[in-house]
Amino acid sequence: MNIFVVNAGSSSIKYQLFRMPSEKPVCSGLVERIGLENSIITHQIFTGSDKKVISRTLDLPDHASGLQEVGKLLSDPESGVIRDPDEIDVVGHRVVHGGESFAATTIITPEVKAEIKKLFPLAPLHNPSNYLGIEVAEKAFRRAWQVAVFDTAFHQTLPEYAFRYALPESFYTDLGIRTYGFHGTSHKYVAEQATQYLKNPEARLITIHLGNGCSMAAIKNKQSLDTSMGFGPLSGLVMGTRSGDIDPSVVFHLINQLGYDPEQVNTLLNKRSGMLGLTGHSDMRDITQAIQEGDAAADLAYELYSYRIKKYLGAYAAVLNGVDAVVFTAGVGENDAEVRARVCRNLDYLGIKLDEEKNKIRSKELREINQPDSPVKVLVIPTNEELEIAQQCHELLLQTTETSS
Repeated sequence: MNIFVVNAGSSSIKYQLFRMPSEKPVCSGLVERIGLENSIITHQIFTGSDKKVISRTLDLPDHASGLQEVGKLLSDPESGVIRDPDEIDVVGHRVVHGGESFAATTIITPEVKAEIKKLFPLAPLHNPSNYLGIEVAEKAFRRAWQVAVFDTAFHQTLPEYAFRYALPESFYTDLGIRTYGFHGTSHKYVAEQATQYLKNPEARLITIHLGNGCSMAAIKNKQSLDTSMGFGPLSGLVMGTRSGDIDPSVVFHLINQLGYDPEQVNTLLNKRSGMLGLTGHSDMRDITQAIQEGDAAADLAYELYSYRIKKYLGAYAAVLNGVDAVVFTAGVGENDAEVRARVCRNLDYLGIKLDEEKNKIRSKELREINQPDSPVKVLVIPTNEELEIAQQCHELLLQTTETSS
């Protein structure tokens, strides 16, 4: 089954092609600067241990032209991996927000598309681009099933006392204001990997997704019981440009006393805060370099970033009544040994004992970085959201065809 995974952003398209049930991609790529001059396509083809990279610079006025070019690369007579776009069986789409409407991977129908459009106000920066990706793919791959995998779906198992806010009930029942959580595809993937590694399907896990956006989840029996992002992706941990948790009184003060309008507050908290606001840099590699050069503000920012993770880690240990493993994942979680060290430092009371030498080893494989006698495993598990989307699409289509037959 040829499953083409699409992650459409406002000016980009990430993609991978899987020939399921194989978990290794046949090819992958990124289309950047859509709608601007000199758009860039970087296309990678994998053959055994070999990789071929094709780069093209051209003008792509919209997502449709971008995906059309990708289709040509997929079926190129010399370097293509399929004969024509009709060989794609399924297109799996990452959709950020599914609200309460979607708790599972879903075959896209006109009704599903209408519901995704209704959710635009809940994810105005993401769902419109995801929706556009669906519309473009429907035209580019006419024979394929179109399937939506929702970032929020994994967190639909949160108990009501965890997802509700202490607001009048009508704000939930009439307006849908509640915790939805995000990065669900990543949390689900690494939780599956961890439970297999531990040989314990009932494992109590705290998964820590650290990229430009950051979130944590408390997971037991492969189900999410709590998560740090809430109604939107702003709450919880300190992030690249987002503030994370902040006293709502600060918002009132900015508006009532300092003359900010709501849009300025939104820009401040989402785009000018977090590590960028604290240090002038949003990339942790730049901040690490600043620390090495003796920048005290950068060092404070690292400590603040790690301290917020540690606070949630303690809270989720209480939610789970104990922890079997802590899992670090995503770009920062997988590669930044200093963040992991600061988070795990002085957590002996939770049974977390980090092995400093193992923590420094860089690898693309699942690995333990705890001491041998640590009661709690500390794992680094590379996330693979595209593979998780492909697997969910494959499973859904197998179920669908079995039911129909």
